[in-house]
Amino acid sequence: MDKKAMYKLSYGLFVVTSSLDGRDNGCITNTAIQITTEPNQIVLAVNKQNYTHDMIKASKKINISVISEKANFDLFKRFGFASGRDTDKFAGFDSWKRSANGLAYITEGTNAYISAEVTAAVDSGSHTLFFATVTDMEVLSDDKSATYEYYQKNIKPAPEAVGKTSDGKTIWRCRICGYEYVGEEIPDDFICPVCKHPASDFEKV
Repeated sequence: MDKKAMYKLSYGLFVVTSSLDGRDNGCITNTAIQITTEPNQIVLAVNKQNYTHDMIKASKKINISVISEKANFDLFKRFGFASGRDTDKFAGFDSWKRSANGLAYITEGTNAYISAEVTAAVDSGSHTLFFATVTDMEVLSDDKSATYEYYQKNIKPAPEAVGKTSDGKTIWRCRICGYEYVGEEIPDDFICPVCKHPASDFEKV
């Protein structure tokens, strides 16, 4: 089975933001789709290990900033490679504004934002599916939306070849963020500590 076939699905990329107790936070996701037009509803998948997940569950409010092809890797590092539990992702970051619902949305490297209120949450294993009704939205630019494939080929830096460590141990690299795990076999239940993707997204280098 070739697991890379999953990467051929036409995913988009988004910064999902929420707020709780006066604190803003956000994370990267590749699963946000419109499911109905009357009413205008979307569904969003968020990893349960993300702090943003807990904030959405409590506040029931979200903003989805659509990432464009003009985005640089720093945006992904800021919102995808650190945990909001111990990091203020908005510290020193000026490329955002606040929408009518009181939440932050990203203004650089994005082409639109959508505000929504959560109406239902469905447990889907590693992720929760949040169903939400759109309350506001705005186009920010005419730049093309970045697909997951575009990110892999054009935004994410190409990793250097490593092979094995100096003492001959095998290195496994996360295809998503580049984190490296050292060991002959990677545990089936291993979760990348950086981007929270599973062992199936690691490959030998």
